This record gives sequence, structure tokens and C-alpha cells, in this order.
Amino acid sequence: MKRIFITYLSIVMMQITSAQNGLVNTMQSPHAKLNSVGMSDVQWTKGFWAERFEVCKDSMVPHLWATYTSKDFCYSFQNFRIAAGLDTGKFRGPSFHDGDFYKTLEAVAALYASTKDKKLDAMMDEAIAVIAKAQKEDGYIYTKSIIEQQKSGRKEMFDDKLSFEAYNFGHLMTAACVHYRATGKTSLLDVAKKATDFLIHFYNNATPEQARNAICPSHYMGITEMYRTTGNTKYLALVKKLIDIRGMSEGSDDNSDRLPFRQMTAVNGHAVRANYLFAGVADVYAETGDATLLHTLDLMWDDVVNHKMYVTGGCGALYDGLSQEGISYKPDSIQKIQQAYGKDYQLPNMTAHNETCANIGNVLWNWRMLQLTGEAKYADIVELELYNSVLSGISMDGNKFFYTNPLAAAREYPYDLRWSGGRQKYISKSNCCPPNVIRTIAEVSDYMYSIGEKGLYVNMYGGNVLNTELHDGTKLKMEQTTNYPWDGKIVITIKEATPQVTNIFLRIPGWCKGYTLKINNAFPKVRDIENGYVIAGRQWKAGDKIELVLNMPVTLLESNPLVEATKNQVTVKRGPIVYCLESADLPNENVFNVMIPASIKLQPIPMKIDMGNVMALTGEAKVLENKNWKNTLYKELNTTSKPIKIKLIPYYAWANRGQTDMTVWMPLVR
Repeated sequence: MKRIFITYLSIVMMQITSAQNGLVNTMQSPHAKLNSVGMSDVQWTKGFWAERFEVCKDSMVPHLWATYTSKDFCYSFQNFRIAAGLDTGKFRGPSFHDGDFYKTLEAVAALYASTKDKKLDAMMDEAIAVIAKAQKEDGYIYTKSIIEQQKSGRKEMFDDKLSFEAYNFGHLMTAACVHYRATGKTSLLDVAKKATDFLIHFYNNATPEQARNAICPSHYMGITEMYRTTGNTKYLALVKKLIDIRGMSEGSDDNSDRLPFRQMTAVNGHAVRANYLFAGVADVYAETGDATLLHTLDLMWDDVVNHKMYVTGGCGALYDGLSQEGISYKPDSIQKIQQAYGKDYQLPNMTAHNETCANIGNVLWNWRMLQLTGEAKYADIVELELYNSVLSGISMDGNKFFYTNPLAAAREYPYDLRWSGGRQKYISKSNCCPPNVIRTIAEVSDYMYSIGEKGLYVNMYGGNVLNTELHDGTKLKMEQTTNYPWDGKIVITIKEATPQVTNIFLRIPGWCKGYTLKINNAFPKVRDIENGYVIAGRQWKAGDKIELVLNMPVTLLESNPLVEATKNQVTVKRGPIVYCLESADLPNENVFNVMIPASIKLQPIPMKIDMGNVMALTGEAKVLENKNWKNTLYKELNTTSKPIKIKLIPYYAWANRGQTDMTVWMPLVR
């Protein structure tokens, strides 16, 4: 009888999920205030994200699919073919290669949700059939191990603490839920259910050491989403258990499991792993309401945003370093860390790591925090990341990538940094970022709006048509027209609406110091604000217009004086966009000699860079006389400067015109 009830509950939950098929489905999550709109509810029309989506559709996804199904240089899908017995050979690529292909599949599914392109559907069907064939009968699926087991007869699993088995499982689960919501098909979801069931059995019998072998815990998000999709309460019990056992055996700062999660007081270690952890824990809080989890999440958020995050949203200052934990007079207690958050205010520029995946992890985490709380400060971070340190990870034409995202770069830097040297079509030693950034861009429409008990929330701005249904059954279709982020004017036109009072919450970004709101060309008598959203409420009818104008002046930002690398320097920001100075726009001068007057007047000017339209900023700065610093460490102060016309471009658009020098921060002239 219990099994029948669980099966019935699973069917009901899957029907609910299908009806409200959001990217992260918190519709039934008891401790989430907001949930996503459906994955097909938003259609881009014109403007910034419509342009990026077209590049995603026409260039990003086709190039990515060709790369990951290639038999000649990537081998990711080829590993599945070998594991399935459809081809012969050895495993090739990094141990997280399976996860890279699942992210690729998720990008295709997200694109299909918007386009309903039958070719995409057929591509996915073919790939999923191979994945299902590669999966072992007990649900285990990790091509590296399966291929090696075929040759050696060994049966060990999760024995390597540096293995990405659980990480790969997690991306399988997430891709399966997205694929199900986009297509209504359960083919990949069935594979993911077998894999999740395998994990339940495995963790019930695993040694403590095996249990902690979970680098980069994407499976926390994946398992929770599987629970939301299927209604299987065993999945929720599993992910709660995984969080509880973190830090119960010997762990590392690099993997954020030296301590149990609830005892963490500061962010430390690998930035991708940390941000994925926080996103997964936020998912679990949404289902359980465990206040001890939210308490730690709040501590971590404050530490990242106020002490360790770059102005671009970049996460993870250090290529390599030492943990801030441990005791200096006990050297053995100090652990190495990599691609990691540093100490408070430790934010170098040229050697900033800022892996694209870490920045995406910050999107995933803050999106979930927004869904939990309805507070606009989390949407501010999502927006900051997307426009700056996520988009910087991919070229304007959509097929060349950055693994790292520094805030300054010099062609004559005295030593090589890993993954430096310009954008690459394929990052052979670690190509995890390209599929991650492409799935994120394919899914940006899912971040635009949220639905709560009080109405519709407009989180971000861009030209689109929304056609959705609210919690009370209100059907709402509206069009958003704007040239955001280049212009602060947003016009929302109601196309269709159920005749009842409905609140539309419009986010006022944290960077915005003033705005105007009109409804049908009149200022509302009452302008209520709740958690950073201004409320426009009435009984809407077709033809009604909301006009929001966000003041968008050019702003000079300075950093906390404790950030040594940027002391007495400024960066330029307009709206959500952080700007930089690139040598392509200053061919006869050294970008590092340019100084910004406090009184500088910068004017927006349209500009085209490769396959993208951007808004540059032009104005008059000062530049120091060039000096030859070769083999020289110190020189007498140079006070000779001259005026110079400069052009600043959006940070995300740099390095699209060859290998160049670049800087986000520039000395201030008061």
C-alpha cells in the first residue's frame, strides 16, 4: 500500500511539474516564496538578450554539439559510445567529461523549449539512447570507470577522492529534469531515476571515505530537482543525508568540507565547488525549512558579496594558494587550495582566476536565494554576473571561450598563467566552462520573471513576450520593450489578462538611485516598494502600459581601501555593465598609464564588436608618458601627463579583436 501511495504521489508531482515546467521548479516547495515561469513562457523579441539568443541558436549550440560529439578531439560522447559497446577504444578526456556532455544536452533542451525545433529533439533522442545503453543495470553511469572496468574487471566505485562521479551524476539529473520539462519525454529522466536510485543504495553502504568523495557537488541540486520532478521522498532524504555527512570524515578546505556545513563561518577554497554547494543547500532549504542551513547560507553570502567578490561578479581570486584556515605556526595544518576564494579583500587583477563556472555557480546560488526570499538583492547579483563575468566567458561570435576572467591582462606579462593567451575554441585540459556558459545563455529567459502568491515579479529587463499563468489562475500575456542595458526605459504592454486585480512587481536594481513609474501615462498615486520591487497593481486589460524609467548615469566606483590591488583607482559602471579599457581602442598608448579624472564626462556611443552591438563610453582622460620598464623595478616618479581621448567598452566584450592589453581599474586623478 505504501508503494502504491508513493507511485501515485510521484505521478501527481510529475503532472504538476509538467504544468508549471520552470527551470528550477519550486512551485510546490513549502519554503520558497517564488517559482519560475514555464521554460516556454518567454519568447525573445528584440534587444540585447534577443541578439545573444540568436547567436546561441545559430552559433553557440551548433558549435558545442559538433565539439562534444566529435570522435577526433573531444571524445566526450564517444566515451558513451564505447561504454555502451557501440565502439571500441579507451576513455579519453578529463574525469568530468560526462558532466560536460550532460550540460551540452541541457543547453539543447533549453533551446528546444524556446524554439520547438524538431531537429534538436531528434539530436537529443539519438544521444539519450546511447547514454541509456551505456548505463549499467544497477544504475551506475560513469564512462571512465565503466570503460576501465570492461578492460580490467575491477568493480570499485567512488574510491578516488579526486573523482567527479557524483558531479557527473548531478548534471545528468539536472539535464534530465530540464529535458523532461522541455519535451515531456521521460527517456533521460528514466536514466536519471536509475542513477539516483543507485546513489541511495550506494550511500547506504558506503564507507565514510567513499561518502565524502563528492568533488563539486552538483548532485545536491540534481537530486533535489529529481525529488521535485518525481515526488520520490527518498530523493529528498538522500540529499539531506549528503549535507549532514559533509565534514564528518577528514575533508579539505579546497572542497569546503573540512568542517560540517552548519559550522562554516567563511567561504574558503575552490570557488566552483563552494558556489555549487551553496546552491544545492539552498534547494534543500526550500524543501525542508531547516533554519540552520539558511543561517550558514546567509553567512556565506555576506562573506562572498562583501569581502571576496569582484566588481564584475567574478568569484575565486586565486589560481593557487593556501587556505585561510589552519594555524601559521602549525604548517602541517595549512592546506593547499586552487581556483579558490582568497582571504577577505584579496582581489588581484592580472592574476585573478574567476573561473567562468564559478561565476555561473554564483548565478545558480543567487537565483535560488531569490526564489526563497523574494529579495531583489539576489537578482542584483544574478544580473551582475550574467552581464559581466558570465558573458565574458564566451566570444561575441559564440565559439571561443575563456576559462578564467581576469580584471587586467598584459600581452607582455612576465610569466604564463594557466589558460591565458586569449580565447580558445576548445580548452583541451578543462573544457567545462563552454557547455556551462552556453546552457546558461540558453536559459536566461528563465531568469526574467518569477511568480509568487502576490503576483508576477519582473526580475530583469529585455525585449520579450511573456505568456503565463499565475498562482490564482490569472492568465497574463504581456510584451516588454526596451533597449536595456543600454537604456533605462522599459515599457510593458498588456496583451491579454484575466479581469481581476493583479500585482506586477518591478525590480529596482541596487545600482539605480532614481526612477519614474507611469501606468497608462499617469503617475500612480501610491508607489509601494517591497523587497526592492516597486508594485504596479490593478485590474489589467489589453492595451494597458507600464512605463518604468531607471536613471542610468555613468558612475565611477572605488573599492574598499583594504583591496590593495585597486587602492586609489576607479572603475566605470553604467547600469549593470562594468567597463574596461582595451588596447585595441588605444593603439599608441599603454592602457596602464591612463588615469581617470574624478570630473570625467563619459558619453555613450553605439559600437559594433564582431557579432554584437555594444554601448561604448567616450571621454577625455589623462595619460602618463610611456616609459621603458624592461628589467627595471623602480624609477623616479613621472608627473608628466597629457590629455587623451579614450573609449571604454563593456568588460564582457574584451578580447574579441585579438590578444590585447586590458584593465578594468584605472588610477584616479582627483
